[in-house]
Amino acid sequence: MSLASFQDLLDAARQQPEPQRLLLVFARVELPQNATAEQRERFERREGGTLSPCLCVDKTPEEVASFAALAEESKATGQEWDLLFVGGLAGRAGVAPSADEAAQPLRFMVNAINDGRVAQFAAFDRQGEVVQFG
Repeated sequence: MSLASFQDLLDAARQQPEPQRLLLVFARVELPQNATAEQRERFERREGGTLSPCLCVDKTPEEVASFAALAEESKATGQEWDLLFVGGLAGRAGVAPSADEAAQPLRFMVNAINDGRVAQFAAFDRQGEVVQFG
């Protein structure tokens, strides 16, 4: 599925045959330690860097009013972030996954982002624009 906006993601999650729980990981883009001159140049052009997850939460699609509301809510944590990665967890037999059931998949998601494996997640910048990784 191709997403044009965060709202598309929310709409799709709400229309799934089984109730969903969204896995949300906020990450900073940082300059790698001991960066080379080339890495520094790419970072300055916003074309590179290291992803560092700094905040994660799980919510049902109904608990997320909009990207703006989610971004505003994130301010209360005091964590600065550059990108939001979103994954989904489907329920069973009409029951959405609980927060406890989401804990391990959320840890796996954080580990995947730390390892640079981000292609399977939807990604958005601070303005809620879709980010594509090449």
